Amino acid sequence: MTGTVDERLARLSTATISDALDRLGRTGGLLGLAPLGPGQRMAGRAYTIRYVSASTPPGTVGDYLDDVPAGGVVVLDNDGRTDCTVWGDILTAVANARGVAGTVIDGVCRDVHRALDLAYPIYSRGRFMRTGKDRVEVAEVQGPVNIGGVQVRPGDLLIGDQDGVVAVPQDCEERVLAVAEEIAEREDGILRMALAGSSIAEARAAYGYHDLQRKA
Repeated sequence: MTGTVDERLARLSTATISDALDRLGRTGGLLGLAPLGPGQRMAGRAYTIRYVSASTPPGTVGDYLDDVPAGGVVVLDNDGRTDCTVWGDILTAVANARGVAGTVIDGVCRDVHRALDLAYPIYSRGRFMRTGKDRVEVAEVQGPVNIGGVQVRPGDLLIGDQDGVVAVPQDCEERVLAVAEEIAEREDGILRMALAGSSIAEARAAYGYHDLQRKA
């Protein structure tokens, strides 16, 4: 298949990539994060921000967006908090205009009408209207963060679709790609056989379905 590692992984489903990570003994699915709207798809490199509870006097929620490159994915670690938001309509509109690929939040967002109107991809734990200002503050930019039980480092590749978001660590992305493309090819073969009249059992046995994700 042609294209860069990023482009080829972006063509695959999060389910297939997750199976590949399973086989390699790695964890990548960001538990509890769901797409904001229907038909969302996203792929890009992580730009990370970590929040903590606001100090006295409080710090700010940050102006990091000016430094996020086009094609990047904003990754916000708000420690899973659902009582205040760290993303709203101004950030959505500016990110969309600047070509940012999407936003991933271990927490909640607000002003969701803007993201839905623009078809801007957001993956989060939900939505809530209360501001994070004076409740949380930026503790670190471009450091490792924990999102849905998975460590995400700056530059890791994030793929999002209707099933959620998966993070592919940079140190194994080529191996993940090779295994994921193999899995996708074998699953396509199962589907072709079954639609041509074979039983599910026969088709699965022919392509080793039950071993696809098993750790080597």
